[in-house]
Amino acid sequence: MQHTRLQAIAQAVIQRQERYQRNTLLFDQLVRLLVRGQPVAPELLAHLLQLTMEQVRSILQAHPELEYDVQGNLVGSGLTLVPTAHQFQVEQRILFTWCAFDTLNYPVGLHLSAQVTSRCPVTGSSIHLTVTPEQVFDLVPGEAQVSLIVDVAAGCCHNVREDVCNYGHFFASREAATQWQAVHHQAVILSVEEAYQVGKLVEGARFRDAEP
Repeated sequence: MQHTRLQAIAQAVIQRQERYQRNTLLFDQLVRLLVRGQPVAPELLAHLLQLTMEQVRSILQAHPELEYDVQGNLVGSGLTLVPTAHQFQVEQRILFTWCAFDTLNYPVGLHLSAQVTSRCPVTGSSIHLTVTPEQVFDLVPGEAQVSLIVDVAAGCCHNVREDVCNYGHFFASREAATQWQAVHHQAVILSVEEAYQVGKLVEGARFRDAEP
């Protein structure tokens, strides 16, 4: 029964990603470049994906959530070089993510290990964990929870960071998560392990019929 519930959540997340048109090869390539820890030139995306600059610009302009540096290079798309509450360390590179869920599914999709440090928005306490393509371990505190926006209303899908990512947190305990959820009814609360399993299901379903 629990696995069925997590499968249903994963399917809803996949549908949500499709609404925001982020489940594409361009955004996959962008994250794979950002994890190197350097800004990404749109021209590089065009070259790697064999698209024209006009095609790349058209796609990027439809996504106001993207972050750029002063030179016009991309520095944030889920994974970001700009500090947030969710630190995502890969080897010696200090990166960040827009939400807690991203820290759990990027190691699966990118086949890497990451040291994650976040902060509970209710208690202010720190959450630490290590995430690999196979498992989560060294979770402190062990009862930490994750909030996740599973579904969004039709017609609202303009800025995924504002609509979804800004509500994705780690919490120090179920009590803290429940307190936050009382005023954020649109979010579901999962244990870290449950959220990780959802992320694995989502990653496993990506790019079956992907477009640029």
